[in-house]
Amino acid sequence: MTVEPRLYLKTDLSAGAELALGKEESHYLLTVMRRKAGDGVRVFNGRDGEWRAEVADAGKRAARLSVQTRLREQRESPDVHLYFSPVKRARTDFIVEKATELGAARIAPVMTRRTMAETVRLDRLAAHAREAAEQTERLDLPQIGEPCTLAALIDGWAKDRPLLFCDEAGDEGGKPWGGEAGRARPILEALQRFERGTPFAILIGPEGGFDPAERDILRDQDFVVPVTLGPRILRADTAAAAALTVYQAVLGDWNTSL
Repeated sequence: MTVEPRLYLKTDLSAGAELALGKEESHYLLTVMRRKAGDGVRVFNGRDGEWRAEVADAGKRAARLSVQTRLREQRESPDVHLYFSPVKRARTDFIVEKATELGAARIAPVMTRRTMAETVRLDRLAAHAREAAEQTERLDLPQIGEPCTLAALIDGWAKDRPLLFCDEAGDEGGKPWGGEAGRARPILEALQRFERGTPFAILIGPEGGFDPAERDILRDQDFVVPVTLGPRILRADTAAAAALTVYQAVLGDWNTSL
């Protein structure tokens, strides 16, 4: 790791390539990071690994980079998706930022009956994901999915991908954490039943939890794995980070050397 700034670029990367940066990237590199001609910068595009480049031209309006050598080969993130019910804007931003840091391959909003947010700006989510990837040494960006309803998500589900349903209620309404009948398994116990590398997805509900009818539909699906995140009710943003953390520790890439 170096102190040289990192930039995500869409263009192909190879030794000797000359890259003209856009207005946003040039402003960040020259004004925010105060790079000048000859200074180093690391670049990645999610396909060709990470490369070291140098600022070849630091003009007033735009910068140009000269790609030098490859620093790291491309490596994909674990195949885990995060589906979440949008919450307040700052907390939604937090979910996307932390899910990117924790290696989610896909992040998508899901509208449920108790979802409070009516609109989601995908460009904003994508910007947060890009910045998080640049800052945390990630070599790719997560895919930001279009919002969909819970019913549409279930109807179009690929049955070979287990869906970890973070269920805060259990089966017996009115009893602490849902009672004992059919209670969801602790997330650690549930994940340990699967082989490392299994494609997975995680579903986080809205503030106030899932509607009882939604819970019934989810529990009726063979691909759904109901789990509990412990005896405390977590906020949606905390639950997303907690679930991804346990997944990465058990089935993800946290035991993989850099």
